[in-house]
Amino acid sequence: MVNFLKIEKKWQKKWEDSKVFKAKKDSKKKKFYCLEMFPYPSGSGLHMGHAFNYTIGDIFTRFKRMQGFNVLYPMGYDSFGLPAENAAIKAKVHPKKYTEDAIKNFIKQQKSLGLSYDWDRALATHNPEYYKWNQYFFLKFLENGLVYKEKAKVNWCPKCDTVLANEQVHAGKCWRHEDTDVVEKDLEQWFIKTTKYADELLKDIERLNWPHRIKIMQENWIGKSHGVDIHFNLEGSSKLLPAFTTRCDTIYSVTFLAIAPEHQLIRELTKNTKYESGALKFVEKIKKESITDRTNEEKEKEGFFTGKYAINPVNNEKIPIYIANFALMYGSGIVMCDAHDKRDFKFARKYNIPLKFVISKDGKYVDANHVKEAYTQDGLLFGSGKFDGMSNREALPKMAEWLERNHYGKRAINYKLRDWLVSRQRYWGTPIPIVYCKKCGTVSVPEKELPVKLPEKVKFGKGNPLETSKSFVETSCPKCKGKARRETDTMDTFFDSSWYFLRYINSKNKKKAFEKMDAEYWMPIDQYIGGAEHACMHLIYARFFTKALRDLNFIRLDEPFTALFNQGMVHAEDGKVMSKSLGNVVDPIGVSSKYGTDALRLFLVSVAGPDKDFSWSSTGIEGTSKFINKLVAHFEKLKLGKSSRRIQSKINSSIQSITEEINKFNYNIAVIRLRELFESLEQNKLFSII
Repeated sequence: MVNFLKIEKKWQKKWEDSKVFKAKKDSKKKKFYCLEMFPYPSGSGLHMGHAFNYTIGDIFTRFKRMQGFNVLYPMGYDSFGLPAENAAIKAKVHPKKYTEDAIKNFIKQQKSLGLSYDWDRALATHNPEYYKWNQYFFLKFLENGLVYKEKAKVNWCPKCDTVLANEQVHAGKCWRHEDTDVVEKDLEQWFIKTTKYADELLKDIERLNWPHRIKIMQENWIGKSHGVDIHFNLEGSSKLLPAFTTRCDTIYSVTFLAIAPEHQLIRELTKNTKYESGALKFVEKIKKESITDRTNEEKEKEGFFTGKYAINPVNNEKIPIYIANFALMYGSGIVMCDAHDKRDFKFARKYNIPLKFVISKDGKYVDANHVKEAYTQDGLLFGSGKFDGMSNREALPKMAEWLERNHYGKRAINYKLRDWLVSRQRYWGTPIPIVYCKKCGTVSVPEKELPVKLPEKVKFGKGNPLETSKSFVETSCPKCKGKARRETDTMDTFFDSSWYFLRYINSKNKKKAFEKMDAEYWMPIDQYIGGAEHACMHLIYARFFTKALRDLNFIRLDEPFTALFNQGMVHAEDGKVMSKSLGNVVDPIGVSSKYGTDALRLFLVSVAGPDKDFSWSSTGIEGTSKFINKLVAHFEKLKLGKSSRRIQSKINSSIQSITEEINKFNYNIAVIRLRELFESLEQNKLFSII
């Protein structure tokens, strides 16, 4: 058996010593920037998913180098954030020590996998040299009207005396105090105006060479809707209840309104009535559920009657107002409900709300109360006044115009996309570079004083850790030099990952975040690799950031990632997700120590297409190891000679096929072609072909 570990260590050292993978600008070569989404450096080190992801990128990068491209292939660490803070608290060490120990381990493990990174460009977001530029960009956004502060609802734990992230709330309870109900609280929070770019973010999706499902997910996340804000009157009041709809063709079918549990109007509607107590209890119950659960089609639809009614403006019918778990704070947070929607139909049946149809296939009257399900197809209108007999699709724009002309509503465009709340009441993140002065108000920290560094001596436990550092909080006002207090919120860590790919270009530059000319050479990223779970947060924020920096003249670039590849998931042998709690985790470093890195990497890309999920196989890695040993054994016995035309033809066709398959990320097919070539050479007993 070949001692692969010895061989691999030898060549890994040679690569490192000679800096063979160091990237330099070269105008004579076509550039290729390949990047995997940088990892959070957990204390447990690399898992098999990491090894798989990096193998995909490394193969593609080496392939591009062999094709003559000038390749940039860096690595860094998304090292700020709640997981590191929580893990450090649990381990009773400082987050900085926990994080830096984890990064050292990650680098050691990544190097052992033979990954061809330009290590001179490595970065970690918790380093002041990095987060200085987070603060710089925050202030530039603030100067240009892209940052603002206003009250927002947050999760609050009374025992911790601090804000909790959504992932720290488990079934309405605090993750740290399982007996404590999390409550909602209004706090002043910092926001970034992502909605300013909603239309451009949506329009430019079609330019991207991304998986179709990711593009659809982004379109849905941005959620542009053309419709009408219909003005329902609150019975016995002059108060208007605007309900946004994209289906104004069903306005004559509306028999109730649904209001989101988060809506501030609920208290006003139920105050000092027999419905108040029940309504507030229902609201608290629903708020403990995630938005994903509430919008799940299989989720039981629940509601509570407010005791109040609205008036439908087109027919003056009195309709009940319900608080409903499916209603969200999208648009006005009020939904008009009718018999032409499956969800509304089920809800109405459950709560004995009358229903009526206004669309049928032939335009003839159908009694909705004697039908088992909603009518959701297109058809002809009836019971709709002057629009009777029209197809509902033809009537839509005409009804919208009619509603607006008669002051029953107003045409509107709505987006699901919300401005980005970036405030975090946690320690392990970028300090927001703002001070508060009684005389001068809210003041930006001057650029020359950046970075505002995190203090190392803080107390964890109750409240915001940064507020426990007197030396951090108490400062002087940059304007009047009087007493002032620092902002104690830190930035959402998605801020860090929204521009890190630009910092790789000049990761050691102390005067600029990056050089514009260098960015023009290397950007955009030609191939980005990472999980589909980042479709609607990281990828949208990174796209927003790029467009914002373009408009502030930092770059000349519309989109950061030309092509995107989503890797699959490596499951345990039994098909289950690998998990410490299940005891089925396979350590990639342990496997590479036993069989060699080449065997591990070859196995990972030969089982299935890299975009597919697959299960680990002990027999599979054994077989791959035997194949590599056999290949090396034959190579050592190689006798150079004149190759036959038939063999040369086989080699040429294999090269062409393998090149095509690697370009399409069909690594498993490329491996099959390699094995076929090997078998052909073996059968001919030549091995004289190089």
